[in-house]
Amino acid sequence: GNFIAWDGAKGKIVWSKPEQFSVWSGALTTAGGVAFYGTLEGYFKAVDQKTGKELFKFKTPSGIIGNAMTYLHDGKQYVAVFSGVGGWAGIGLAAGLTNPTDGLGAVGGYAGLKQYTNLGGSLTVFALP
Repeated sequence: GNFIAWDGAKGKIVWSKPEQFSVWSGALTTAGGVAFYGTLEGYFKAVDQKTGKELFKFKTPSGIIGNAMTYLHDGKQYVAVFSGVGGWAGIGLAAGLTNPTDGLGAVGGYAGLKQYTNLGGSLTVFALP
């Protein structure tokens, strides 16, 4: 998979970051030029919006398929993300399936995922500088 920056006006990819598995999370961008996203292995990453250069990464307890969010509290900005692999890619982990064709082929397509993440659900919150 890849996490890409897309120029909608030109219809072109600006930059692309290869990832081991599909990137199912959404992207959160900030006014400070940072884009946040998560990986199925459970990494929460921050990249420069213009270049794609990785600025930060943190291993959460489980794969990330949901969107990151941001909020302000007492004048400080926070970014939060829920990790808990699931959906089509996580069906083999969640249901204990081993036949590669189960889950409409998801078990075979994401067989290696169990080597990199666990089931679970955790909220991880970071304060921005």
